[in-house]
Amino acid sequence: MFPMGSLYVGDLHPDVTEAILYEKFSAAGQVLSLRICRDARTKQSLGYGYVNFNTFRDAETALDTMNFDPLKGKPIRIMWCQRDPSLRKSGLGNIFIKNLDKNIDNKAMYDTFSAFGSILSCKVAIDEDGYSKGYGFVHFDSEEIANRAIEKVNGMLLNEKKVYVGKFMPRAERQKELGERGKQFTNVYVKNFGELMTDEKFNDMFKKFGTITSSIVSRHPDGTSKGFGFVAYADAKSAYAAVQEMNGKEIEGRILYVGRAQRKTERVNELRKKYEQLRMERFNKFQGVNVYIKNLDDFFNDERLSAEFECFGNITSAKVMVENGRSRGFGFVCFSSPNEARKAIQEMNGKIIGSKPLYVTLAQRKEVRKAFLTNQYVDRVHLVRQQGLQFAGGPPFLLPAIAQGPRLFDNPAVLKSPPRWPALQTLPRLNGAVFGLPIMSAAQFRTPARPSSMRQQPRAITGGSGPTTRPNSKYTTRHRPDIPMTDSNITHAVPQEQKKILDDQLFQIVEKLHPQLAGKITGMLLEIDSTELMHIIKHQDN
Repeated sequence: MFPMGSLYVGDLHPDVTEAILYEKFSAAGQVLSLRICRDARTKQSLGYGYVNFNTFRDAETALDTMNFDPLKGKPIRIMWCQRDPSLRKSGLGNIFIKNLDKNIDNKAMYDTFSAFGSILSCKVAIDEDGYSKGYGFVHFDSEEIANRAIEKVNGMLLNEKKVYVGKFMPRAERQKELGERGKQFTNVYVKNFGELMTDEKFNDMFKKFGTITSSIVSRHPDGTSKGFGFVAYADAKSAYAAVQEMNGKEIEGRILYVGRAQRKTERVNELRKKYEQLRMERFNKFQGVNVYIKNLDDFFNDERLSAEFECFGNITSAKVMVENGRSRGFGFVCFSSPNEARKAIQEMNGKIIGSKPLYVTLAQRKEVRKAFLTNQYVDRVHLVRQQGLQFAGGPPFLLPAIAQGPRLFDNPAVLKSPPRWPALQTLPRLNGAVFGLPIMSAAQFRTPARPSSMRQQPRAITGGSGPTTRPNSKYTTRHRPDIPMTDSNITHAVPQEQKKILDDQLFQIVEKLHPQLAGKITGMLLEIDSTELMHIIKHQDN
């Protein structure tokens, strides 16, 4: 089954590295390769990895001698690597154990069940704090061994607790079984009766529907009723009749609830479905009229939020979300019509109130918003990869956000707040490249010294009213007179004038090396700090 000697290693401490893993497993034999699986974005360990040995025997030795050994203070869990997912999902040889003592861990369960045969995997379910949830799974390499383990261990005492052992059942099959069970039941749950209910009276209320095998009223230590109880009938027909007749009936001024007795998992699933249904109904009711606002200053409360948006229409509700009495910086405003909501978004999105510009949009469900952000991230990564391919196979790729429009640095408003393109921010800063475009070092700017009279002048186009300078690209134009760059000029110039001086100097240098891309490359170089640009320009002939 495992010809390559591949092992799965789980429950790894976050600080365990490939080097630590290699040092650990190389003691069992020659390790061909290994890797720890990591998050694609954060590069943090996912807590598991794979080790490939040169021979099957070495892998078997590691599995037998190192399973559950502590690594960085945390026991590791080793099992054979299952390359065929159908073997894991089929459920063959897989058993389920519940009602486990909290002190039983992976190793204790492995030791208990390994006596029946070869174990492919063994795991006790744990919560977020690392404590046992009281159940687990053992996967044997054959159905025969699994059946034998069920026969011998089911009902036994492990650490003074009687455990249940049965065949593992996929969730879809469990839900199907629960649905079938819901049609045939004999145990009835009754609630919402008074504290003075006696067992005899409780039994008399339900015995007219059929033979009762047992009935009980749940009580406090002082003997008073908790207000609920159970009735078990001999047949399902009697139980069904009791539910139909008694549910919703008034007894001593109280409305009884009578229904099929459910396990906790069934009740939780039912409540979850009911909550999700109500949430969807509420969202559909307010779809298109509920507005989401973020970047709210701390002084915002419900009244202030309503006052800012009431000019756009009839507001049915306005709420600033708070935590521990403090604003969380966002809230919701619900209008009476979609037109009012759209008008509020158009007028208020980006408007500065207080110290921040508001972000205003239609409210979305969490799943929809998460899916949108995920798709946006995937598209951004795809764009970055395309840029990388184009950069490797041809001329530099320029993002449309940079290539279009007039010169940004001629606008004083832009100088106060330099543009930040989201697509560019995702690209790594590498040696010799910024935002996926080349940055020329001082060495690349070295050109042979020659008289100024021999330097190339911009070509002219005749025609019309007279000669005009041909723009190198739509990103730059050269219609202003040259301004000499000296330390005094740069030091005493305002930021806008500094950029103009550096722009002219850089363009003349870059145009000699890349005439077709001079305007674009110059625009990108201007993103660098002015001090660094001055150094590059001054030392271009060194």
